[in-house]
Amino acid sequence: MLDKNLINSYKSRLGFLLYIFDWFYFEVLLIMMTYREELLKLLYRLSYEERAVTLTSGKKSNYYIDGKQTSCHARGAFLVGHLFYERIAEKARAAGISIKGVGGLTMGADPIVAAVSVVSAFKDDPLHAFLIRKEPKGHGKQLWIEGDKNFKAGDSVAIVEDVVTSGGSLLKAVVRAQAHDLKVVQALTMVDRLEGGAQLLREHGIELETLFTIEDLKGCKK
Repeated sequence: MLDKNLINSYKSRLGFLLYIFDWFYFEVLLIMMTYREELLKLLYRLSYEERAVTLTSGKKSNYYIDGKQTSCHARGAFLVGHLFYERIAEKARAAGISIKGVGGLTMGADPIVAAVSVVSAFKDDPLHAFLIRKEPKGHGKQLWIEGDKNFKAGDSVAIVEDVVTSGGSLLKAVVRAQAHDLKVVQALTMVDRLEGGAQLLREHGIELETLFTIEDLKGCKK
């Protein structure tokens, strides 16, 4: 039987470790909240425009969100990389799984994918990047996916996008990744325009996670 003093010593050490963990988690949470606020302001300044446009989906709109203007900005890439990485890491912890990579449909996802992958390396929790073509390469190996050698069949991955409207582009990326024997366990976007994309993905068994909605961006004017 263990000595009571020894047991109390273990309890004390465990309590201290839990305190340190809670403090660290709270600090990370505060940092991510600050990053999120900064990213929202950057998106509003660089990516949000009020003008008549025709979207990729064919719909007409009186505003446009060019997410690449922000994700290609040095500070924007830093912020997006950290915020998306934390979401992916949190998903892995909560589900008790190992997420091996992050990818998306070119070109909207490209800078996000690169940013998240680089941040993951700094965190010593590598998420390899992969890029999904809209059409297969017309020569050489005629690949649909670049970076495929970093994965094996059944690996869990996250799919990202800069802006979701109808959800068609993100769904195409998911389907293409699944056809490559990758297990898509998470789908994320910087901005959801709230025009049916989340519902479409949900119908295919995928829950869309978003950093912001169009309402967040419009709220920046107030």
